[in-house]
Amino acid sequence: MSFETLGLSPALLRALAEQGYTTPTPIQLAAIPVALAGRDLLASAQTGTGKTAAFALPLIERLFTTPRLQGASRKPRVLILTPTRELAAQVHDSVRDYAKYLRVSTTAIFGGVGMSPQTQTLRRGVDVLVATPGRLMDHMERRNTDLSGIEILVLDEGDRMLDMGFLPAIRRILGSLPKQRQTMLFSATFADEIKQLAAQFMRNPEEIQVAARNSVAATVTHRVHPVDAARKRDLLLHLLAADSRRQTLVFSRTKHGADKLVTFLEKSGLSTAAIHGNKSQGARTKALKEFKNGKVTILVATDIAARGLDIDQLPIVVNFDLPMVAEDYVHRIGRTGRAGAEGLAIWLRPKKVACCATSSACSSRKSRWKMSKATSQAAR
Repeated sequence: MSFETLGLSPALLRALAEQGYTTPTPIQLAAIPVALAGRDLLASAQTGTGKTAAFALPLIERLFTTPRLQGASRKPRVLILTPTRELAAQVHDSVRDYAKYLRVSTTAIFGGVGMSPQTQTLRRGVDVLVATPGRLMDHMERRNTDLSGIEILVLDEGDRMLDMGFLPAIRRILGSLPKQRQTMLFSATFADEIKQLAAQFMRNPEEIQVAARNSVAATVTHRVHPVDAARKRDLLLHLLAADSRRQTLVFSRTKHGADKLVTFLEKSGLSTAAIHGNKSQGARTKALKEFKNGKVTILVATDIAARGLDIDQLPIVVNFDLPMVAEDYVHRIGRTGRAGAEGLAIWLRPKKVACCATSSACSSRKSRWKMSKATSQAAR
């Protein structure tokens, strides 16, 4: 089946073709017809399977084919909530690219940058508003935006927003929206809390799940390197130096640990940047941009980069530290092996630490873990 068979407008199909989109992914095939029909939708799919297009394409189509309500020329018609600034910017870019041949305006608002330019854009009026909950609340309190014209609400990475404590803000935002609207909730997992939330503000949603809970892409190979804790940085350097031009995303558990790793790797001559919550938004945007365009080959990040970020053809993810919960491991390694590409996920496992293959996140993949004795011996 092709995108043409899904009932999308020629202008949308033209934009998709220019970006190399030819065949819909399973989540797109399942979600787009439901969304085009105006149904509420609760959708889950493993990371890297095209969830953004699954909600962005039908909402753009509906905006294009449905005229604005009279007197609502400056009010946003679509609200997309995301948990992080980086994801908000990425979703905004995707919507803008898909709608390039249609008269659909979009903007993204998030913290870490000045409010004045955002305020001016909101007051001029947009069709699609992509926002993080905290910054949207700031604008609502200043009456910079009127959400009474929202026709479609999308919550992207809903489970992550709950994990980050956004539930009170989400409830307040929902209270400002029209009750008669279409609501779509997209998430990498169907946590019980997500279903409880959906039951409170969605109307008989169609439920779509195209992969088992906490599953990982079959194209990702998992490899464990046992190493003495004191030699972890040396082993990491050994792995990275094997091909210093290969883009690698390294996950650290803490912000301070990420900065220490960057300092160590830069002193060793490797082009490295960090992204975490203590960095300014400008620094985070710059680091991610330079990593995507290859100017920086190693990005050290906390779990702020574990959700939703789409980095084309990222070959390898290294877990310098494991996350605190199993589901975050799934999201971390989901940065590689996207859209059917092969990927490699490495864990630098300190000796005398139990393997996380006993956890729900990776027990099903236990047979895929591989031990690299040669590399671990080189780090001793």
